[in-house]
Amino acid sequence: MAHAGSVLIVDDDPSIRGMLAEYLGSHGFRTAEAGDGAAMRVAIEQELPDVVLLDLRLPREDGLSLARFLRERYDVGIIMVTAAGEVIDRVVGLEVGADDYVTKPFDPRELLA
Repeated sequence: MAHAGSVLIVDDDPSIRGMLAEYLGSHGFRTAEAGDGAAMRVAIEQELPDVVLLDLRLPREDGLSLARFLRERYDVGIIMVTAAGEVIDRVVGLEVGADDYVTKPFDPRELLA
């Protein structure tokens, strides 16, 4: 299978990270995982992904501040993947630099598309 790109999955729930890594990996993506902002920064320094799947509600530092950090420093796609599905949450996520916004629960096929 051809390499489809690289994805960094940033979510504090290890089961969601694992499910996404397995699903995306089975579709040719290289994946890395991070459970919080500090781990995300370490992963980014090791290899800049093509896309970051970023949860909004993370411990210590929320996804909005991490999206700002990413947008200011890197040319990387950002998809917010979060349970925060109110219109204001989506608007703010997109305003800080997310390229798309997928609400939990979701079908992995939606995210792949």
